Amino acid sequence: MEYEKGRTFLFRVPEDEELVSYVNKFCDKNGIKMATLSAIGSLKKAKLGYFDISKGKYEEIAVEDVHELLLATGNVSIKEGKPFSHIHAILGYKDGSVKGGHLLKATVFVAELYIEELKGDVLERVPHGNLHLWKEE
Repeated sequence: MEYEKGRTFLFRVPEDEELVSYVNKFCDKNGIKMATLSAIGSLKKAKLGYFDISKGKYEEIAVEDVHELLLATGNVSIKEGKPFSHIHAILGYKDGSVKGGHLLKATVFVAELYIEELKGDVLERVPHGNLHLWKEE
């Protein structure tokens, strides 16, 4: 698929917001159906996921302490008629160690977000086993 760049957004997410749902609401409010995104900042707590293929579900990794959001990267497409953000994150600790995975949920301390809208045929996520994936070409 080939896309053209649309609008570009750069903003700070308010403290104590849940990051994933905030991105979804922001995209819905601004009519964004497809985009790429990245973020940096600091999170108060988070829930990461690792998809266990053999079990067909996400194994959750709870992160309860404050940590740096070294990088969150992902995309936005349509799922069940609404914008849906698919985000992966790398979280850093004061000792330099990191954890990463699919970002299921995160409470923001500071999050600076970059969203670049994409224009073209809309990608839609459809059920594929226990996941919602883009349709194959």
